[in-house]
Amino acid sequence: MAKARMLDRGELEADTHPELKPPGFSSVEEERAHRKARLAGACRIFARQGYDHWVAGHLTVRDPEHGDRFWVNPLGVSWRRIRASDLLQVDFDGRVLVGERPVNGAAFAIHSELHRARHDVIAAAHAHTPFGRAWSATGRPLEPISQDHCAFYRDHAVFDDFTGAVYDAAESRRFATALGRGKALILQNHGLLTVGQTIDEAAFWLHLLERCAQAMLLVGALAPRDGGPAYRVLSHEIAARTREQVGQPLHGWRGFQPLWSEIVAEEPDFLD
Repeated sequence: MAKARMLDRGELEADTHPELKPPGFSSVEEERAHRKARLAGACRIFARQGYDHWVAGHLTVRDPEHGDRFWVNPLGVSWRRIRASDLLQVDFDGRVLVGERPVNGAAFAIHSELHRARHDVIAAAHAHTPFGRAWSATGRPLEPISQDHCAFYRDHAVFDDFTGAVYDAAESRRFATALGRGKALILQNHGLLTVGQTIDEAAFWLHLLERCAQAMLLVGALAPRDGGPAYRVLSHEIAARTREQVGQPLHGWRGFQPLWSEIVAEEPDFLD
């Protein structure tokens, strides 16, 4: 019987697991159904993680046929109960083209400007998560203190001019400007926002960003060590290299798949 052989670093880095990647589609209808299912599933997952809060928080995914339209969870529907059939299709003028429920005004204002400004953004997620809200009050970006944090190294920003709930395009355009070409935005005194090329990616980045915010709060509570810093921050070289290893769109998509498998197995009614 042949013995198992440990792969060396070069082989590990070359192994890109081509079989684990976003699916292709034979029609726009198939792709639309896929995107809607993933958005509804992401809402259920966020509820499980405790990211639902009041009527705050919203996820969107661009329609695959109409680039100036997106699908969004409606106002007042619990993330714990949402189904794909509940989702609204909204255009950049704020008109609800598919669906009967009201659209969240903040969701339209924020997401319409993100999708308008970034054609590469297929999906966006915003939530008032517990640790995200707490860390956002510091007005500081994440530091590269772990592999997870490195996923956001020089790929996120802080919007530090909170003026209240966002309901107008002028304010939300400032979010898009602050985000730039990055994938995540810490909204000071507000919450977290992430974007991606798939709803899977955008949702996973928000989940990971919340965990990174939690870790920042934990290490911030550590006492200084012998007069020096309480924790170590990784060098630019290591952080930048690690971001290439764990912070690309495919990594975000893959990170979502275990969460997706769980929600499909345990709460398949959201697919209705």
